[in-house]
Amino acid sequence: MPKKTAARNVENQVYSNRVVRSEFDRNWRTVVSRSGYVIYIATANRAKVTVLLANGSSKLLIFNKGGRVLVGGGGTSHYSKPHIARNL
Repeated sequence: MPKKTAARNVENQVYSNRVVRSEFDRNWRTVVSRSGYVIYIATANRAKVTVLLANGSSKLLIFNKGGRVLVGGGGTSHYSKPHIARNL
């Protein structure tokens, strides 16, 4: 039986207000900016974040070292460029 492959895209800087939940692997550190954003910074290449979107779909986001995810009020998330996005 053929292995199912997920769609994969390299994305530039994007933002979303559809994220319901995010799960970060162990390759991230967290800081809080003066403006109140929570900033996640990748500490290794291939740092992963799994996000659940409001429409019920999930994505796997993969960042190189130094990649950033900023999370602000109302669940708005900003993702640094470039990163890989795969539909799950």
